[in-house]
Amino acid sequence: MSLDIILYWLIPWAFGLITEGVYLACVPGAGNARSVIRLALRLTVAFARVLFRSRLELMVENLALRQQLAVFKQKRSRPRLRPADRMFWVFLRQVWRHWVNALIVVKPETVVGWQRQGFKLFWRWISRAKPAGRPRIPREVQELIRRMARENGWGAPRIHGELLKLGIGIDERTVSRYLPRGSTSPDQLQRWLAFLHNHRDALVGMDFFTVPTVTFGLLWVLVVLHHERRRVMHFAVTDRPEAPWVVQQIREAFPFDTAPRYAILDRDGKYGLEVPEALRRMGVKPVRTAPRSPWQNPYVERFGGTLRRELLDKILVFNQRQLRRVMAQFVRYYHEDRCHLGLEKNTPELRVVTPQPSPTAGVVARLRVGGLQHRYEWREAA
Repeated sequence: MSLDIILYWLIPWAFGLITEGVYLACVPGAGNARSVIRLALRLTVAFARVLFRSRLELMVENLALRQQLAVFKQKRSRPRLRPADRMFWVFLRQVWRHWVNALIVVKPETVVGWQRQGFKLFWRWISRAKPAGRPRIPREVQELIRRMARENGWGAPRIHGELLKLGIGIDERTVSRYLPRGSTSPDQLQRWLAFLHNHRDALVGMDFFTVPTVTFGLLWVLVVLHHERRRVMHFAVTDRPEAPWVVQQIREAFPFDTAPRYAILDRDGKYGLEVPEALRRMGVKPVRTAPRSPWQNPYVERFGGTLRRELLDKILVFNQRQLRRVMAQFVRYYHEDRCHLGLEKNTPELRVVTPQPSPTAGVVARLRVGGLQHRYEWREAA
């Protein structure tokens, strides 16, 4: 029996119940008349909902099949789905729960992949780079700034004053941004390298390195490295690199009378005025590097690059505790196992050369830093 026939008999029956309920409501003593009316109304609404829902689903299914039939009618050996077809099925997946039953052109996983691809494209579009900051000055003004610097050797303040007299109103910082960058002179580089070489036994370098976490936070690693044997004297991890914390780490790095004579550090704002003053009270002369000159603190910068390549780029950092643990393992490997080119391919802790003990001995690998690095040794055959 079809649905139309059932509704043909049930709807008049429900209407009769409503009429009878209205009649009973007018008769005194009929206490359940309102209940009968309420029941009849509920039945009528339920029947209508079933009727309209069934017809709506039938219309949607018919539309989905017609769309796929149009795809198959294309004169190609293999039907190709256009962007409009993909958008149709992605939209249908959101509004119809039985879309899988009517899909025969592609797999349901393909539709899910289209939706995820569209999600990525959407967020890439709304997260695209937007113009920010000050507008760029005309190219003629840029060339004029470089010309004044080249012909006169002026700096940003002098060029800025000359531009103001020409009626060109720009900021002094903008002028400094377009000044030509001069390369380091060989004499200055030689003097700095000579200073590092002559004082390496009484010289330490310190610097911060940032480490991103899986929760998109940032941790800072402070490293104090001695120049004589590239030995890491102290390291610490924090999420709040403030000057009092740095002062405490320096005290832990140089207990009693073990402080060196010089300490190289950059002009990072984390040091403030407290860190240089604390170094002077300990008898250490702070040597500040020039702005944007990491080559003046080479050993610590090189250690930071090694740390990233051999450890941080191969792990996911969750919190400070985990980072301290893996850092301790890496520093132990760095001191005892890793060969350094600057130390004539030796280690900071002077690794002993072990020749092959017997012709039957073979080379085995010892895991270091959780298996990220290895140390190789001779081992007698079993």
